[in-house]
Amino acid sequence: MFTRIDVIGSGRVGAAVTGRLRERGLDLASANPELVLLCVPDGAIAEVAATIPVGPWLAHVSGATPLTALAPHDRRFGMHPLQTFTRARDPEQLDGAWAAVTAEATDARDAGFWLAETLGLRPFALAEESRTLYHAGAVFASNYLVTLHRAASLLFESAGAPAEALEPLMRRTIENGFELTGPIARGDWSTVEAHRAAIRSERPELDHLYETLAGATAALAT
Repeated sequence: MFTRIDVIGSGRVGAAVTGRLRERGLDLASANPELVLLCVPDGAIAEVAATIPVGPWLAHVSGATPLTALAPHDRRFGMHPLQTFTRARDPEQLDGAWAAVTAEATDARDAGFWLAETLGLRPFALAEESRTLYHAGAVFASNYLVTLHRAASLLFESAGAPAEALEPLMRRTIENGFELTGPIARGDWSTVEAHRAAIRSERPELDHLYETLAGATAALAT
């Protein structure tokens, strides 16, 4: 669909996207692009979009930023790779991840799907009005997973256990389809209360987090 793409931004996402497009043999020269892809921080999208002459397609890779940030461009779409990125890895980190495509017209949707598939992503359509809820779900799955790992690591540290032992446990939980095990699944509330007593004694800053997660687990996962 596109042969000339100008990628603006060389952060974690921009580097992976640029690397993959280069692997696909696309022309990444900035002269006369058919598509300009903004891989800049969310707060800079509107400012950068306003500096680009109207003409080529314009897209961003933000999960939270509305399409109105791409004004005054009408040929526009959003393509958010549902993945966490690091500079320590190559474009292969795109492979198999999903991508949310937000568009206001059929041709824009087609352009977004083409871009996602070219990058090795699995696209799905996302309504503009659902963007914030979608992004909140992504934050739960990624950012708060980091929080949970750090909290669990603090408890292991206090117990004299190696924090790296948590990683196989977390991976297997995902591999097992998020099947719930443990005291809440068994209805063993005395163990839950014992956990809280130990946490209040050794890591009181985690007491509220444990209580909140235990209540949510009982309500949502059993």
